[in-house]
Amino acid sequence: MKKIFLTYWKYGAVPLGAAAGYAYYYFIGCQSGTCPIQSNPYFSTLYGAMLGGIFIFPSKKKNPKSEPEQNENN
Repeated sequence: MKKIFLTYWKYGAVPLGAAAGYAYYYFIGCQSGTCPIQSNPYFSTLYGAMLGGIFIFPSKKKNPKSEPEQNENN
C-alpha cells in the first residue's frame, strides 16, 4: 500500500494545486479587481496548478562523490 501511495501521489499534485488556487480566489480573492492573479478564477486556478506541478519534480541532490577532489599540494 505504501509503495502504491508513493508511486501515484504525484498525479494528485496538479489537481490539488488547482483546487487550492480556486479556493484562494473564492475565499480570499481581490475585492478591487486590480490583482492580476486573485481577481480572475481562471488565472488563480492555473497558477495553483502550476505550483502543484512544481512539487512533482524532484530537486537535484548533490552527490558528494561527484565533486572534484581537492589536493592539499596546491
